Amino acid sequence: MAASKKAIDNAQRLRYIRALERFLKGMVSYLGNTPELTQEGYDKKVQNSLKLLNRVEASELYKGDLKDLELLVKKIISYEGSTEDIENIKEELLYSANQLDKSKNARRYKKEKHSSSMYKDWE
Repeated sequence: MAASKKAIDNAQRLRYIRALERFLKGMVSYLGNTPELTQEGYDKKVQNSLKLLNRVEASELYKGDLKDLELLVKKIISYEGSTEDIENIKEELLYSANQLDKSKNARRYKKEKHSSSMYKDWE
């Protein structure tokens, strides 16, 4: 039985999301772990990462976190060939990636405030 159009669209969207995440993870790792960071090295890394991203067809994203991910990837690509200082680019991109992770984790983990007061009735 052939797959429905909805299932195909969903699979393409998931492939696109995974490609974006892979692109971001590779760039953040490169920025964080490279001791001698240069603009030429950054441009080369962006080009290599773009080869993988361009293989996947872009899809429409609706969730806020995924939209932010897509915007961050576009921001990383826009710094390719930039005349701005590479250290400033590194700081800005790592900060943005950290904020994205922070927003993802904020809805995953919920800290119970005053959890010790919950058990006062049991005493």
